[in-house]
Amino acid sequence: MSLLKVKNLNVSFLQEDRWQAAVHGVSFGLEAGETLGIVGESGSGKSVSSLALMRLLPNRQATFSADEIIFDGQNVLDWNPEEMRLARGSKMAMIFQEPMSSLNPVMRCGKQVMEAIQTHQKISRKDAKEKVLELFRRVKLPRPEQHFEAWPHQMSGGQKQRVMIAMAIANKPQLLIADEPTTALDVTVQKEILLLLKELQHETGMGMIFISHDLAVIGEIADKVVVMHKGQVVESGNVKEVLGNPQHPYTQGLLACRPPLGIRLRRLPVVKEFLENKWPGGLSEMATALKTNPEERKQLHRAMFSGEALLKVEGLKTWYPVQNGFLKKSTLFVKAVDDVSFEVFPGETLGLVGESGCGKTTLGRSILRLQEPTGGKVSYKGIVVNALNKRDMRTFRKQLQIVFQDPYSSLNPRMAIGEAILEPMTVHGLHAGSRARRDKVMELLEQVGLEATHYRRYPHEFSGGQRQRVCIARALAVNPELVICDEPVSALDVSVQAQVLNLLNRLKQDYGFTYIFISHDLGVVRYMSDRVMVMNRGKIEELAEADELYENPQTAYTKKLIEAIPGRKNI
Repeated sequence: MSLLKVKNLNVSFLQEDRWQAAVHGVSFGLEAGETLGIVGESGSGKSVSSLALMRLLPNRQATFSADEIIFDGQNVLDWNPEEMRLARGSKMAMIFQEPMSSLNPVMRCGKQVMEAIQTHQKISRKDAKEKVLELFRRVKLPRPEQHFEAWPHQMSGGQKQRVMIAMAIANKPQLLIADEPTTALDVTVQKEILLLLKELQHETGMGMIFISHDLAVIGEIADKVVVMHKGQVVESGNVKEVLGNPQHPYTQGLLACRPPLGIRLRRLPVVKEFLENKWPGGLSEMATALKTNPEERKQLHRAMFSGEALLKVEGLKTWYPVQNGFLKKSTLFVKAVDDVSFEVFPGETLGLVGESGCGKTTLGRSILRLQEPTGGKVSYKGIVVNALNKRDMRTFRKQLQIVFQDPYSSLNPRMAIGEAILEPMTVHGLHAGSRARRDKVMELLEQVGLEATHYRRYPHEFSGGQRQRVCIARALAVNPELVICDEPVSALDVSVQAQVLNLLNRLKQDYGFTYIFISHDLGVVRYMSDRVMVMNRGKIEELAEADELYENPQTAYTKKLIEAIPGRKNI
C-alpha cells in the first residue's frame, strides 16, 4: 500500500535578494511498513527535502513546489495550516538531527514528551507520564524516572537524542522521518535504536524515511535508497543492489571513504577522486591500489615498541563526588577514570575506544591536567606531569596539545581564525616577532588544506570540516610532540571525515607526531591506530594491536562493540 508519493519536489532559499535552488526535481515513493534511506553529504538537500514534506521551512526565507505530495491518499499541498499542524506529531513525525537545540532548555525532558502526547491524545497526566516512562525504557534510557525530571543540559547528547526519538514515536505516526537520528550515538546504542525502529515498524506498519550520510547504517535499516548530490537524485533503487553494485561515481565515493572493515588501506580515498574518474575500475581497483603491506606494518611496530615509552600513565584516577542535595557533597564518587595504566610510544597512534560515559574524554583531559586527577602518575619523557606547578605546566603544554570533539564550540566566534591560530604562539613567545608568527599561521593554514586568504574569516563562515581543520592548525601552532584527538571526526560527513583522517596521518608523517585518538567508532579507530585500548566504566578492558583486537577480541564487551559496527555483517 502506497503511503507517500513525492513528484518533482523543488526547494529554493533567499540569499542576498536572490533565490538559490537547493533541491531540483526530486521524486520518490514509500510504502507502508517500508524504510527509504536518503543519503548524501551535508548540503546535498536531504534534510531540506524532508522539512519541505513536513512544511517546516521558514516562509520568508524558503519556497518549495511539487507536482504532488500524496500522503495516505491525500495531497499535502492542499492542507491548510491547521490541518498540517494536527498531522504533525500524530500522522507524521520527525526526529531532528541536532538534539542539543531541538529540546526546550527551560522544560524538563519528561514534560516535553508528555506535552506531545497530550496534544494529540485525550489522556490524563498520570497515564501520559506512565507512557513517557515506558517510552524512555524502550529507547534504552538507563534511569527513566530520573531522566523524566532532568533538564536537557543535565543529559548527554546521546541521551537527548533518545528523548527526541521517544517524542517522535509517542503517538505511533504513520510516517516517521528520522534525520541522522544515530549520528551522536555509540555503535551499541545505535544498533539498539535501529532494532527499536524496526520493531516499531513491525508493530504499527509505519513507513520511515531514514536520512544519513553513512551508507553502512542505511544498509542496516533501509529497503530502498535514494542518493542525493547537490540537490539532485543521482542514484536510487533497492538498497542491496545500490550498495552492492553502485553505478554512479558519487555513490562509489561515499562507500569508499568510510574506513573499510575487510582490508587496511594506506589512505582513504575521497569522493572527488571518483567524480574525476581517478578509479575507472571502481571500488575493486581502488582497494587493490591502496592496500597496505602487512609485513611492513609488523616491521614498523617492532621498531616502534622496542624503544622507551614517550608517555607513561600509572594508576591514574579521576573521581567526581556525587552531589547530594543543594551545595552538599556525599562520600560517594563517580569513578570516571579508575586505576588506569598504559604507555604510548614515539610515533604511535594509540586508539582509545568505548561507549559514552566510559571515561575516554576524562582520561585525555586528565593526562593534560585540564581535569586534575584524583590520584596516580603521568610521566612524559621522565617528567612527572602531576608534580609540575602552574607556571611550569603552562610551558610544558607546548609539548602536549588536544583537538576537541566539537569544532563549533572550540573556537571563539568573535575571533578571526588566523588570530585564533596566532594566539598560542604569542602566549608561548614562539618565533622571532609578530611578522614571523603571522607567516607561520599562513603556512599552517595551507598545511591543513585551507588558504592563506582565510586568515581574516570568522568561524561561522566555515563548514564543520573546515572548522575542524582550523582546530588542528591551532593545536599544531606550538609544535607539539603528542596530540590528543578527542572525537575529532564524529560530527563530520564520511567524505569530510576521510579528508580529516588523511590529514592527521599526513601530518604525523611530516612532523613525527604521536597521537592518542579517542572515538566511540571502532572502525575509524582501527584504521587510524597502531594499538587500540578499550575502556569500560573507567577501566581498561583490553589493549592490543589494532587488527589483532578487531579480529580476535578477548572480552565480551569488546566483542559487543565490534558486532555493533554498521555493515560488519556484510563483510
